[in-house]
Amino acid sequence: MNENILEIKNLSKDYDKFKLDNISFTVKKGYIMGFIGPNGAGKSTTIKLIMNLLKKNSGQINIFGKDNIKYEREVKQRIGFVYDENYFYDDLKISQMKKIIAPFYKEWDDKAFDRYLLQFNLDRDKRIKELSKGMKMKFSLAVALSHNAQLIIMDEPTAGLDPVFRSEILDILYELIEDENKAIFFSTHITTDLDKIADYITFINKGQIVFSESKEEIFEKYSIIKGGLELINEESKGHFIGLRKNSYGFEALTNSEKIKKLYRNHAVIEKATLEDIMVYTVRG
Repeated sequence: MNENILEIKNLSKDYDKFKLDNISFTVKKGYIMGFIGPNGAGKSTTIKLIMNLLKKNSGQINIFGKDNIKYEREVKQRIGFVYDENYFYDDLKISQMKKIIAPFYKEWDDKAFDRYLLQFNLDRDKRIKELSKGMKMKFSLAVALSHNAQLIIMDEPTAGLDPVFRSEILDILYELIEDENKAIFFSTHITTDLDKIADYITFINKGQIVFSESKEEIFEKYSIIKGGLELINEESKGHFIGLRKNSYGFEALTNSEKIKKLYRNHAVIEKATLEDIMVYTVRG
């Protein structure tokens, strides 16, 4: 039985000034995959290709073991999609919006929808335009979860939300993933959210995958080294992914065991956060 809900193999998309370049990664059942990278790295392009909203140049996308284009209608029945921007009719009430959405899904469950409205504290008589950004996000999630979606794709879901709302959304996702038949693909540039809940991280930069690994492996591998400028030479620079210097000393990101051993007694070595890894890799 295939444990991968989403498989991307050698996927490419060419634009005039940007190329999604032969990317591959998988998302397993029962896990949260964080998808990180700076703006313009290829995150949204990848999601649009997964949803068949763009035409790929080459490569393969399988969802639930099936080709995402050949079986598009079938696989989309089992995908819940949560955008940064919501595409609902502003003047309609939540209850009216539900009546429009529900017929599109074979497995729509009214009882589940009512349960999520209650859990998320959403008033069915409120108009969409009266909802805050966080409430709209919860409504999107309620819709996604009410048709038994097994792959939840989220594009910048916590952008612009206050810390309390963000924390609440993360708690909901954490609960959701206790169902081991589901998976969450969470694209964001707010890496601190993923520090908390992601199991795996895929990092994309300039249209290429930097890594796609478990969060534990990443934190084990990457470190920040802080020390005096006298410690830097041409050889050590070769082991740094990114380097920042000031008049007091330097900070650098590395995944080299050799340099960590060399500096062990002469510098401060700390675990790198996802934000450190992204910033130093992108800036170089």
